[in-house]
Amino acid sequence: MPSQRRITLPLLLLAVLLLAACGSSDRSADRSAGNVLRVGTEGVYAPFSYHDPNNGQLIGYDVDVARAVGDKLGVDVEFVETPWDAMFAALEADRFDVVANQVTITPERQQKYDLSEPYAIGEGVIVTRADDDTITSLADIAGRRAAQSTTSNWAQVARDAGARIEAVEGLTQAMALLSQGRVDVVVNDSLSVYAYLAETNDTSVKIAGTIGERNEVGFAARKDSGLLPELNQAIADLRSDGTLATISERYLKTNASGGQDAPAQPRSTWQLIAENLWPLARAALTMTIPLTIISFAIGLVLALVVALARLSPNLLLSNAARFYISVIRGTPLLVQLFIVFFALPEFGVKIDPFPAAVIAFSLNVGGYAAEIIRSAILSIPKGQWEAAQTIGLGYAATLRRIILPQASRVAVPPLSNTLISLVKDTSLASTILVTELLRQAQIIAAPTFEFFALYGTAAVYYWLICLVLSFGQSRLEHRLERYVAR
Repeated sequence: MPSQRRITLPLLLLAVLLLAACGSSDRSADRSAGNVLRVGTEGVYAPFSYHDPNNGQLIGYDVDVARAVGDKLGVDVEFVETPWDAMFAALEADRFDVVANQVTITPERQQKYDLSEPYAIGEGVIVTRADDDTITSLADIAGRRAAQSTTSNWAQVARDAGARIEAVEGLTQAMALLSQGRVDVVVNDSLSVYAYLAETNDTSVKIAGTIGERNEVGFAARKDSGLLPELNQAIADLRSDGTLATISERYLKTNASGGQDAPAQPRSTWQLIAENLWPLARAALTMTIPLTIISFAIGLVLALVVALARLSPNLLLSNAARFYISVIRGTPLLVQLFIVFFALPEFGVKIDPFPAAVIAFSLNVGGYAAEIIRSAILSIPKGQWEAAQTIGLGYAATLRRIILPQASRVAVPPLSNTLISLVKDTSLASTILVTELLRQAQIIAAPTFEFFALYGTAAVYYWLICLVLSFGQSRLEHRLERYVAR
């Protein structure tokens, strides 16, 4: 028996070592066995990440590079569209594995994230209006208004030079503000600016100077993700076989000798609106309206419970309800959305975009509507309660049969205002990856630069929804008239 133990123990140790060795390589093996690489990107940042206006598919330089990397790794690529200002928060919350959205490689980012080898290289440039000759270098932008994405490295460059930063969501909005004279300068990388000028033929702006900074763009992943070796090897292969050059020629137009897609025929503004009436309507029907209805229904139930707790003689219930109302009314709705979607994953609670939006909106409606319901209940004369007691009705029956029907007539107008406000507030859900009406308008406007036309169309849809709700409010008020003593 002792000799058998001496033989068995080394064999067990050897087996453990072999399993550990296999485990260390399992990540790449699993990846090539059909795992999905989740990629975060904006979807509204032409020509790097945007939707083809002809078929609605997600395309762009960064998108095609990410797909090519996925092909090299032997994995499927799943894109998660996210606003740039929330991109790294979503990465930290494990909403996706890597970011492919013109992430500039900087020492500060390298300390916090895994950054791959660059797949695009440019330099910093200063863009002004075509008729402005007062700015030619960074020294000239001190005190000027600069349109920048607040979380980009170019915003910090402009800020360090003394510019006053006006926050925008991307380069297209920055250029629109610049051409409209609302800002004085835009600082960005040459790749983005040259691509913008090539696509739009915008003669109202010009490159006024360079800032001498090399701009290297790579993929970003969470720190110690283990993805860098595979990503770097894939990028090196794509560079050596000419794939990166081909993609660059297609989108960035750095090689005019070939490799470019035939330019799409320009469309009129009215044609663009007509072609996108249904995509916008679909976003309203499948996201905006369901999000409004579900959130309001849940919020209304929550509001009734909170209102009754607020009216309760039990101090614990009353104070708890008062505290809840205070927190909801004292914090911005956008912050509440970010807490539910981006902050809770830090505690192990990861909620998908649509349910997260429903939770945040329901809690918000509950806080505001609770005070409306409470005031409506208090508006009913106390004699109604006393009369109900004399005929033997209990508290619940009195509420259901006498108080709430009368209070409903009082509460309908302010509750309708809350519902209409909720319709418009659903536009904030785009910040947590919900592709609702406004987000769809942003997606369509990004490659076309027709912001007024598409945002105006979205505004008309919101207005029509609110008109229908207003009509429903008047009908409901008329039906509830029978509960009013005459």
